[in-house]
Amino acid sequence: MQDKTRSRAEFLRNAGLYGITAEALSGGRSNPEVVRQMLAAGIRVIQYREKKKSGREKYEQCRVLREMTARAGACFLIDDDPALALACNADGVHIGQDDLPIEQVRQMVGDKIIGLSTHSPRQAQDAVRRGADYIGVGPLFETHTKADVCAPVGLAYLEYVVREIPLPFVAIGGIKEANLAQVARRGAGCICLVSEIVGSADLSEKIRHLRSLMHISYRALPAQPAAACSI
Repeated sequence: MQDKTRSRAEFLRNAGLYGITAEALSGGRSNPEVVRQMLAAGIRVIQYREKKKSGREKYEQCRVLREMTARAGACFLIDDDPALALACNADGVHIGQDDLPIEQVRQMVGDKIIGLSTHSPRQAQDAVRRGADYIGVGPLFETHTKADVCAPVGLAYLEYVVREIPLPFVAIGGIKEANLAQVARRGAGCICLVSEIVGSADLSEKIRHLRSLMHISYRALPAQPAAACSI
């Protein structure tokens, strides 16, 4: 069972664009509508992140999103809530440094994917030791998408993870079209741009353009570590 989980986590290593919901930033569109457009445009990793909805509202949306992502063959992750991940049969859960310890989450979710946000080399090393399946690396730049976010960790931390940490990772935090190339050229094969995508008036065109920028950046890499991206 654990091997299957590892295999799904490996998919994240070169998954391309990593989608996260943010209904407040979506221009009046619902999470299901935004996710429908993300999936239609080819994004194959979706994380459900909503801080202000009730538990029932989250559950009802996640039931719909689980069906949508399953039909598309996409990986569906839940932010911060192992119980919700189990209730809607998500593929995994993403937790932060102040959430339940990985060991307790593992007892709850079994062989589902567990992602952990990290902000320093020590935290990344700790994630490896404690059994995270992948890590979040960031925030790389200043971001206002989350209210409780820490100070930017900078590109040096991304370079450290690419060089030293064996786990798959998603680069996240303040990444926009204008600085996307800086992230991709440092070897990030899975990148999240929350507001840049969900806030776009034309998600399909925005995703197409971001993919194009990523491909151009990857071609500039000597070893092309992200050449296999399904973006």
